[in-house]
Amino acid sequence: MSDTDAETDPDKGPHAIVAGPDEDGLADALEAEGVTVTRLGGVISRPQLEEAGIVEADLYVLTDIDQATTIPIVCDLTDDLRTVTYARRTVPEFVKGQLDLAIDPRLMSPDIVADELAE
Repeated sequence: MSDTDAETDPDKGPHAIVAGPDEDGLADALEAEGVTVTRLGGVISRPQLEEAGIVEADLYVLTDIDQATTIPIVCDLTDDLRTVTYARRTVPEFVKGQLDLAIDPRLMSPDIVADELAE
């Protein structure tokens, strides 16, 4: 199957990019819900996001608030995805307007979050 076929395949599940350390296991929980997950670590740049398939992704999950500047970059690249933070720290003000959902792992388990995000 070519890349073009994969983009139009109705059986292809949602695609999420999980950026940052995933100490709580949200990426694994998303995969258990049938979501294809691409993991990004280190300092995340626009080229890294593009290479990971952000334009075709359905969901961008940031677990490292220190990299909150990636949220505006992601929103600039595509309008067709949900942006989520899954982190213990508060999201900076400059990101809040572009963020769809902010969740503290101490309040919701990764399994519950994955179940909601996979829908």
